[in-house]
Amino acid sequence: MNRKVLLIEPNYKNKYPPMGLMKLATYYRMVGDDVRFYKGDMKSLAVDLICEDLINHLSIIEPNIFWKEYYPTLFEFIKVGRFSILEDEVFQSEYIFEAIKEYRAKYVAKEYFTKPRFDKVGITTLFTFYWNITIETINFAKQLCKSIDDVMVGGIMSTLLPNEVYEATGIHPFLGLLNHPGDIDKDNDLIIDELPLDYSILEEIDYVYPTNNAYFAYMTRGCVNKCRFCAVPKLEPQYCDYIGLKKQLEIAKTRFGEQRNLMLMDNNVLASSCYAQIIDEIKACGFAKGATYSAPDEYDVVIQNLRDSYNVRAYVRKAVKIYTQLRSKLSEEEQIQFYAHLEEKHCLHYYTATREAILELDEFVRPLYKKTYKAGRKMRIVDFNQGIDSRLITDENMRKLSEINIRPLRIAFDHWELRKIYENSIRIAVRNGITNLSNYLLYNFEDKPEHLYYRLRMNVDLCDELGASIYSFPMKYHPINDPEFFKNRDFIGKHWNRKFIRAVQAVLNSTKGKIGKGTEFFEEAFGRDVDEFMKILWMPETFIIYRRKYDANLRARLADRYKSHSTDDCDLANEWWGKFQALPEKKLEEAKKIIAKNKFRDGEYTTNGDTEIEEVLRYYKITRNEATVDKN
Repeated sequence: MNRKVLLIEPNYKNKYPPMGLMKLATYYRMVGDDVRFYKGDMKSLAVDLICEDLINHLSIIEPNIFWKEYYPTLFEFIKVGRFSILEDEVFQSEYIFEAIKEYRAKYVAKEYFTKPRFDKVGITTLFTFYWNITIETINFAKQLCKSIDDVMVGGIMSTLLPNEVYEATGIHPFLGLLNHPGDIDKDNDLIIDELPLDYSILEEIDYVYPTNNAYFAYMTRGCVNKCRFCAVPKLEPQYCDYIGLKKQLEIAKTRFGEQRNLMLMDNNVLASSCYAQIIDEIKACGFAKGATYSAPDEYDVVIQNLRDSYNVRAYVRKAVKIYTQLRSKLSEEEQIQFYAHLEEKHCLHYYTATREAILELDEFVRPLYKKTYKAGRKMRIVDFNQGIDSRLITDENMRKLSEINIRPLRIAFDHWELRKIYENSIRIAVRNGITNLSNYLLYNFEDKPEHLYYRLRMNVDLCDELGASIYSFPMKYHPINDPEFFKNRDFIGKHWNRKFIRAVQAVLNSTKGKIGKGTEFFEEAFGRDVDEFMKILWMPETFIIYRRKYDANLRARLADRYKSHSTDDCDLANEWWGKFQALPEKKLEEAKKIIAKNKFRDGEYTTNGDTEIEEVLRYYKITRNEATVDKN
């Protein structure tokens, strides 16, 4: 078909690559289209498109100059338009200067919109609280497509809020999965959701996903549960018992090189009637207990794909990265020779390198790479990243799960009412040799703050008792289709308030978002009991973040661990607590109403002239760099 296809992920931070776009990339390459993936600032993409056109134009009017070398300068000029950027002598001839000005004018006039170059544009969506950046991206990207009918929007947010997305963009999004023949092209029977992932697109962008060097897959779809707080019933309404893994991994290994880990995104694998078959297939794919991995020869992968002309844009960039890494491992004399070869072939930068030049360099580069290439063995892991259902855990299925390198085993603990089931599931897992565990703790839904503490405490106590390692990740509930809250993260549960939410976040910032084993560490962060936890929730945020600085009692309690302190250490936390507790009941209630809103700047609250309440509130105005309360 040879269509020009642009696939876009909005420029938010996320942990995992966009599997939907990776399948779309596979589909479009299979039908012969030119596929481009982008994640970044959309205006920079527009500059890049204009800059590409400019370089092609300059190469025609002045072919004796290698214009790609000037890409950074031309990019910057098109973006900001400062003539001082064009100080190099090569830009001084009048016809060159006028041509560059012309393309700057094209950028200012947004010619990338008026003369769009893409036949298909696809944008993925993620969480609803990324609403603003996602809608902005869609509204920009849709103008890069020749026809509005060929703009595709899909993913989580657009499936959950299709009407709202249409109202904001004029695009009717795809709902759920692309799991029917002809979802994109009516005359094509390929089922896109069943296609292997195109890992090469991840090499086209600067963004590095925190979870990488892994196969990403599903072996089941959907969930048999219909939890009110969960989006899965809308995203994957039909439960699918089994999706084959082996062929997916074989294709990925052959084309992109072997990956170390296996990230499975199943929502409820234990509900599958094919569960034993799934575990056996994971083992057969090289992830049995004790399995290790040896990194593939990345250079071979790059050269083979360039020879096959497979995603040349991606593998040119990858080749230049490998060159940069290789240079640092060579002797000084070898570095000089290597640099000279790269310079001669214009392969020092991705924007000057070409497929042909990289293949010509192969004879020189390959021996150097092989000399420095070392592939030690590392343990592989399997991660059912969405967690498994504690209500379905048995000795039998945990014994089966222990046959693979599961690390960690994730078990949700969303409600305190599930404590007996959850505790039993942990004991069963440990009894069957699975001792590295993790869990998500939903809070701010219908739970009470103390229930979060009880769940965290239970995990710490179970670690001590069972000799296991359990990492807890508290996750704030966010409604997905409430019109007041789906665009932001402002929802507050009926038993919570803004101050409590912020306090938990402040504690988690200090623990890097997770809580592991270690009673002393946990008690320092969350308190020795639920009363101390509630005290921390009401505590001024600066005191929470720097408790060792402001809390003399804590320093005394942990004196063996923290032997040195700043001379600025004080006891303002206990000073505040004494005044807070000393407030008469009615004044305490009034103070709590103000504190709960977590707004302490002048004019954001009123005490009606009550000096006792005002005295307590002064502590909440202390910045992180202050150590005393101004009492004047």
